[in-house]
Amino acid sequence: MPVYWFSLSQTRDFDVSKALWIFVIWHLLVYPASNAYNSYFDKDEGSIGGLEKPPAVDKKLFYTAWVMDILAVVISLIWVDYVFAAAVLVYGLVSKSYSHTLIRLKKYPFLSWLIVGFFQGAFVYISTQQAISPVPLPLTGSLLPALLSSMMLWAVYPMTQIYQHEEDAKRGDQTLSLLLGIRGTFLFTASIYSLAAVGFLYYLPYRHFLFFIMLTAPTLVFFLDWFRKTWLDESQANFKNTMRLNLLASIGLNVLFITLLLMQK
Repeated sequence: MPVYWFSLSQTRDFDVSKALWIFVIWHLLVYPASNAYNSYFDKDEGSIGGLEKPPAVDKKLFYTAWVMDILAVVISLIWVDYVFAAAVLVYGLVSKSYSHTLIRLKKYPFLSWLIVGFFQGAFVYISTQQAISPVPLPLTGSLLPALLSSMMLWAVYPMTQIYQHEEDAKRGDQTLSLLLGIRGTFLFTASIYSLAAVGFLYYLPYRHFLFFIMLTAPTLVFFLDWFRKTWLDESQANFKNTMRLNLLASIGLNVLFITLLLMQK
């Protein structure tokens, strides 16, 4: 969701009706379908995503994911445009390759990290911005904010895997966090986040960057304190702390980009 609001905040005079439909398509259809599809193939028994104790999955979840994805493409064709519908179709197919047994990108730590960050970040940013803009925008002006969108995902993605090492190893998945180890995951995330912060400093006007500092500060404080605790006791790299970090980061970034959007008007 922060990528969606970031895209809107950097687009002037956008089509409000299309923006509302795109919000519904991404957040109520495409993303849930992706989670459902991947959950079906992962068949997790331990904590995963936002569920501490996930229920057993069956074929209904598989079919539901496909119905939601098809519905997302159809609605995109009717209420947005064919280019955005194609983007939704591509995103859905790529997300399915993440966990599908024939491809299973999840087995390849750096490749999956790059693909997930690119598609959930830059791809969503640009496809959303192009769809809501009344005139086609030059891609050159969108490249830096699109890259920053992906950098946010590249920073947080390994942290979402940090409590799943046992589940992933049991399935034979070599995730980036499993490859880096618990301490290495924290250091890696801190490094990518620092690069993203420098990018935002360069891209955002000074006043807007102050909002960035203020609204991401709670996430940073929690992250550093969690890092300290986990360095001493690796059992702190658990589901609850991961969800707390995700919640703080999501709230902070959503509020930041909605604020920038309101300041644009």
